[in-house]
Formats: sequence, C-alpha cells, structure tokens
Amino acid sequence: MNVPIGDSSALRAAVYFKSYGGFIDAIQPDGSVDDDVNDGERFGARVSMRFEPSENLTITPRLVYQDVDLNGFNRSDAYNILANPFTTTRPRVDLNGREQYTQLDESFTDEFLLLDLNIEYAMNDMVMTSVTSYTDRDVLVVRDATQLTASITGGSIGLGEDIYTLDAPLDDATTVEAFTQELRLSSDTDSPFQWLVGGFYSQIDREYSQSLDVAGFEALSGISTAGPLAATDILFFSNIPYDFEQFAVFGEASYLFTDRFTLTAGLRYFDFEENRVLNFDGIFADQTIGQRGRTSSDGISPRIIASYSLSDDTILNAQVSKGFRLGGINDPLNEPLCSPEDLVTFGGRDSFDDEELINYEIGAKTTILNGRGTFNIAAFHMDIDNLQATLTAGTCSSRVIFNVPESSSAGVEMELAISPTANLDFSVTASYTNAELDSTVTSTAADGTISIVGGIEKGNRLPTTPKFQMAINSTYFWGLDNGWDGYFSTTLQHVGSRFTQIGDQSDGFGTVDLSVFPLGDPDQGIFSFDPELPSYNIGNLRLGVKNDNWDVSLFVNNVSDSEARLALDQERGSLARVGFITNSPRTFGVTARINF
Repeated sequence: MNVPIGDSSALRAAVYFKSYGGFIDAIQPDGSVDDDVNDGERFGARVSMRFEPSENLTITPRLVYQDVDLNGFNRSDAYNILANPFTTTRPRVDLNGREQYTQLDESFTDEFLLLDLNIEYAMNDMVMTSVTSYTDRDVLVVRDATQLTASITGGSIGLGEDIYTLDAPLDDATTVEAFTQELRLSSDTDSPFQWLVGGFYSQIDREYSQSLDVAGFEALSGISTAGPLAATDILFFSNIPYDFEQFAVFGEASYLFTDRFTLTAGLRYFDFEENRVLNFDGIFADQTIGQRGRTSSDGISPRIIASYSLSDDTILNAQVSKGFRLGGINDPLNEPLCSPEDLVTFGGRDSFDDEELINYEIGAKTTILNGRGTFNIAAFHMDIDNLQATLTAGTCSSRVIFNVPESSSAGVEMELAISPTANLDFSVTASYTNAELDSTVTSTAADGTISIVGGIEKGNRLPTTPKFQMAINSTYFWGLDNGWDGYFSTTLQHVGSRFTQIGDQSDGFGTVDLSVFPLGDPDQGIFSFDPELPSYNIGNLRLGVKNDNWDVSLFVNNVSDSEARLALDQERGSLARVGFITNSPRTFGVTARINF
C-alpha cells in the first residue's frame, strides 16, 4: 500500500509470505524416502516513509526485513560414496533425477535486516544527498556431511562401517553487521556542464564459523578428538572474525559540447583494509589458533564515457572503465586430509592479490518503427589481470584462491522490444560472450614433474559464463466486454553450457576413481560424469484477464519440465559426492491481483 499522511508525508508498505512446496526427494539409509525435502518458507516486509517538510528537503527512512527458512537444498545427486549402485558389501542405491541421499535433515536459515535513511536537500543550483544504512544478517546452513566424513574416517583412516556411517552434521554460520555512509553533492541546473562529487565509508564486521559434530566418534574409535577449541566429537572447528573497512572519494563531470555530443569523465579513489583472525581445530584441521592476517589496497578507478546523437532516433556511446576486486588471505589447508600431491599443488598459497580489469565498450540505442520499438546493441572487451580463481583443493576438502595473470572476456549484447500492433508486445534479449584464460598456472613436484594447477590453462573458459544466452517474451492482448481485456504471454529462456569452476576443466576431472576410497567394495573401477553443465531451455505460459482493478491469470512455468543443471556440487574433489543444483520442475498456478 501507498497512502498519504497529511500534506507533506506518505507511507509505503509491503508484506509478503511464500511457502515452497519442495521437489527433491531424499533416500534414507533404511531405504525409505523423505519427499520434498527442500520445502520451506519466506517472509518479509518493507516499510518506508517520505517526509517533505519544505520544498527543498526530502527525508526517506526505510526498513527492510526478510526471514528465509528452508528444510533442504535443490541438489540432485549423481554419486554418493555411501549410496551408489557399485557396492557389493553395502546396499546398492540408484539415484535418479531430483533425488539425493541424506542421513539427516539439512536446513538453510537467513534472517536479514536493513535500515537506511536517505536525505536530499536542494540549495543554490545544487543537491546534497546523504545515504546512511545499517545491515544485520544471520545465516545458518546445516549440511549432511556424512559422505565427506566417511571418505576420511572410512577412506583415509580406514575405520569400520559402524564409525564412518555416524551422522555428521556440518553447521556453517555467518553473521554480518555493516554500516555505510555516502554523501554526494551534485549540480541541479540546465547548464551544459554537470558535475557530482562525493565520499563513501563502510565498516563491516563478519564472523564465519563451522562445526562438524560426529556424536559417538571418540567412544567408538578410541581417537581423542577434544582440542583447545573443539569439544569432544567435534572433528572440525573453525571461527574466523573479519573486520573490513573501506573509504572512497569520487567525482564525475559531463559536458554537452554540442546538441549531440556529451563527454563524461569520472574518478574514484579507494582505500580498503581487511583484518581477520584464523581459528581452526579438530582432527580434520591444521590447528591454527589466533593467527592474525591483514590485507589492504588503495588506488584510483577512472572511467570515461562519450555519447553522440547520430539522429533523433539513434544514440551512439562508448566507454572505458577500470575496476578491481580486493585481494586477501587464503584459509590454511586441512593438511591432515591432503594427499602428498595436493599438498604440493595447493600448499604455500597463503594470500592472493587484487584483481583488476579494464573494460572497453561501444554501443548504440535506437528507436524504430516510428516509436513503436527500441533496439539496443553493445560490444565489449575486458582485460583481466590477476583473476581470482577459486579452486577446490582436491582431497584437502579446502578451497584456495589462485591469481591467474591474464584473462579476457569479449562479447556482444542486444535488446529488441517492439509493439508491431496495438495488441502485441514482443521482446528479445541475447548475448554472446567469449570469456577465457590467457595464462597457465603450473606446479612443480619434488621429482621435477610440472603439472597444470586445477584447470588453470590458457584457453579454458571462465566459470559460470555461457557463450550464448537468450530470452524471448511476447504478450498478445484482445478486448472483452465490460472493460475487460484478455492476454496470453509466453517466455522462452535459453542458457548455453557452462562450467561451475575453472577446476572442472582439469584433465581427468569427471572420472571418480572408486578404488581410492573403496567403501562397500565397489564392483567397478570408475564412475564418470560430465562436469560441463549442458545448455537448457525453459518455457513459461500465462493466460489471463484484467481490467482497471483486477488481474487474474493461469500460468504454467517450465512447460516441458526441463531438469536444468545450474551448478556442480561436489565433495572432496568428487571422491565423496557428485551432485548438481537443479531448477524447479513444471509448476501450475493461479495468480490474482487487485488494485484499490
């Protein structure tokens, strides 16, 4: 709702609630099936007030709150060391589409609060803007890490089935408090010269912790597990508090040289500093207590934009800009879990450098069909130095960030939106991107053998980026009686193939050697999967009627019931589990909206 309060203020509020039905079934150790384990709920509210005590002053406080509570994850398992069809001494399990294997309930909770205050004051052909915000967020992820733990306790250590099948919940908690303040001063005239200057400050306190509680492990195994930080049966414990501070000043100016040509230039000076304390304990960890680390960076990020009106219907633009991502400190490897080869490959990577890129872009925005349509197109090329590549450190069950000296991304994006008749709206967006590594990172073993690290090889693709993707939308309207209109909408989305991580392109990745951790005495040597996520198509339909107050429609989403692989989810270099994050299946529904 949006309602006035007196002559100079108004209230806007929204409340929402959604219940997720779930669509993933979880096979249990006794052969039973828990249906729809990834169900859950989401609740939220947004409230803002706008005060205008004078014609020059506007004050807008806002509150945003959201609480998400999910009972599981949209993961479809392809292989699990504790549940697969290759075992001979344990029950065989076939995992099919939209199925996973779990021994215990998983969950995801996320509570988010945002408070912000926006103040605008107009004075002497200038506008001063202040934006203050406070964020408080708590995230808790509870994962079934039994298969990961089994690959260590049963695989690496060689303990019996009564121990390696113990429930192993991994609690993964993050708390964040953040304060930001931005102050801007900008011109407010019709002059051909426009300008903006400002400053920005942020302070972020984040604490990240993990705890792997395997109840009964010490009593059954006779292995002492308690440590300075880890209690009995806590096989892995970590707690990492971060303190992140940022300060920046920026400015931008544009000048209209002619009625058709505008040039804009801007600079941003930044100063970042991150401090953190590493605390690791447990028999799976390389014990680290109170180890402090610090990283900092400062520099200037410029950009320049040129815009030229070729005609009343066509605008050409070009820009060059520079960006960066702060470097940092890698977590220590879980050395007790690492193979000697992985210790050589991933060891000694204590920190990683800033990532920097320069982006070159040209484009055009055009009005077509006598104003009944628009066509926009842009081409870009990015040179990336010290790309931060996150790699899974194989058997170490750790993640390490490497710097790739040179990478690049180039492509074309286009948008077309037309209304060829009064009854039809049609739009299409498409992009082609060629994003790849331009450098190779190698590791040298003790015997002098040189190997490529984690798929970081010249010519390999950057992660998560499809070469081609496209979306087509169309809506047809027709008149009905008594002020009602009918409409029929279609949407088609195509996403090309991708890789989840650079390491998924390593030689041999996609083949699981079942003899490394032969739990259940497998009757074959390998299990294979394709780490390249295949392209997919999703189509949606909607049929409805509406008038000035009501809008009622029937919809079908994912009409063909496509099961897309959105990301690879694997444990211990795929030796413990291989799964894929997947999308919602075909969904039917009714939507009703009323305006009053």
